[in-house]
Amino acid sequence: MGTAVIVLASLYLLQRLLMPKYAADVVEGALIAEYYEEEKDHDVIFIGDCEVYENFSPVVLWRDYGINSYIRGSAQQLIWQSYYLLEDTLRYEKPQAVIFNVLAMQYNEPQREAYNRMTLEGMRWSRSKADAIRASMTQEEHFLDYVFPLLRYHSRWSELGAEDVRYMFSSPKVSHNGYYMRVDVKPAENVPEGRILADYRFGENAWAYMDRITALCRENDIRLILVKAPSLYPYWYDQWEEQIQNYAAENDLLYINFLELAEETGLDFTTDTYDAGLHLNLSGAEKITGYLGEVLRQEAGLPDRRGEEHLARVWDGKMEAYEQEKERQYREAQAAIY
Repeated sequence: MGTAVIVLASLYLLQRLLMPKYAADVVEGALIAEYYEEEKDHDVIFIGDCEVYENFSPVVLWRDYGINSYIRGSAQQLIWQSYYLLEDTLRYEKPQAVIFNVLAMQYNEPQREAYNRMTLEGMRWSRSKADAIRASMTQEEHFLDYVFPLLRYHSRWSELGAEDVRYMFSSPKVSHNGYYMRVDVKPAENVPEGRILADYRFGENAWAYMDRITALCRENDIRLILVKAPSLYPYWYDQWEEQIQNYAAENDLLYINFLELAEETGLDFTTDTYDAGLHLNLSGAEKITGYLGEVLRQEAGLPDRRGEEHLARVWDGKMEAYEQEKERQYREAQAAIY
């Protein structure tokens, strides 16, 4: 018995050592797991890909509107992953509104293992996680590799570094309620046009999960809001826009296309993006989040909770960390110039 315990403990420690830590490089892989450390009393939950976690700031929603929100975003989050993350979230809390970014509708089938793992490994084990794995696996993947990640990462010996030891059991916080901050600037220039597609229709699988997200929100009396972030690339086709507009109208959903709201939000792609239009920087994210906050207050009727003593104290700490990170990044950006 004692030998078996030692062997199991050794395998567990080895697995913790070999699994990617997402602490210094590709930090987006840490986003999903961070949610579980939060108090679960959010008014709004965002689900989706980088177009949510890099373009919207929950700090602005709290600071300016008293809306308590969290972004359950991850790199190339596929729509079935968004569905199961929402299902998982409802195990802990029931928000008043869910915001889903519609870019993921372009994918109808599993894509890449690396992105799958950046979403799925951060989820705590539940039926929702198991279903998400099954829906997401490529043909080369195996369910047991997710159950026992050591089977997948046993060859990482040559890649191990100091952070693998340092963060075996805990990782540094990389987001602000799921928002990944960048303050640097790279203007959008020569943005490529979209290539001609053979078929502009979203796939049956994508629509099936869109229906499931809609139904799950209705069953739980949650206001579902669809958004298209103002990223200039990947290209958003008029044919895709028409399909989303029609779906929103047929299902009585609010849909906000931020690509059409540059004037209203004050967005400027010479100053408000850090990677030439793919994602917004802090300046851009704060602008469109300010606009969204007004919509949430007027259209969804979300209350201002800044008068709640405990929640206000929690957010005081979050805003302090946000400002410190902002100042650090600005200092580094300034130092890089000189």
